[in-house]
Amino acid sequence: MRALLKTIGTMLFSLLPLSCSGQVRPAGAHSTTSIYEYGYTAMDGKKVKLSAYKGKKFLIVNVASQCGFTPQYEGLEKLAKEYKDRVTVIGFPANNFGHQEPGTNEEIVKFCTSTYGVTFPMSQKISVIGDDQDPIYKWLTTKSLNGWNETAPKWNFYKYLIDEKGELIRVFPSVTTPLSKELTGAL
Repeated sequence: MRALLKTIGTMLFSLLPLSCSGQVRPAGAHSTTSIYEYGYTAMDGKKVKLSAYKGKKFLIVNVASQCGFTPQYEGLEKLAKEYKDRVTVIGFPANNFGHQEPGTNEEIVKFCTSTYGVTFPMSQKISVIGDDQDPIYKWLTTKSLNGWNETAPKWNFYKYLIDEKGELIRVFPSVTTPLSKELTGAL
């Protein structure tokens, strides 16, 4: 069954646009509400307010353990370490696409740390689309809140870059790798 889901996921992925450049905040666009009003529950159960990241860029990524893009965990960890003075990576596990994150929070932590040595902050598993969409992702994908973007993740490993003032400045599709010139150049 797992192999069938991965095959279906690969087929669906082939329908996604291959552009790596993503979307850039238009000049003059500004959020109407602050992303700093939101927070998440970390894997250890502690509540984390996004206001903890004020003054620093942070990259929000919806992640999954059984996806063709799962090896991006390695690049996200390198990005988090090599660019730690410029950006904080935050992973948000979600099971919205191809059922590619079926595990419990404990299983996700074990997989990420043992397979990819992940040390960057991770939220407990959430939903990034649909009726049960997490409030952070609601803000990221609602123009009336963030000022310009309405693009919800189309697959796992979609990336949203927030600047030092809490403004959404870039949206990168899944195919944009963490250490790509497009992404690192935006830091």
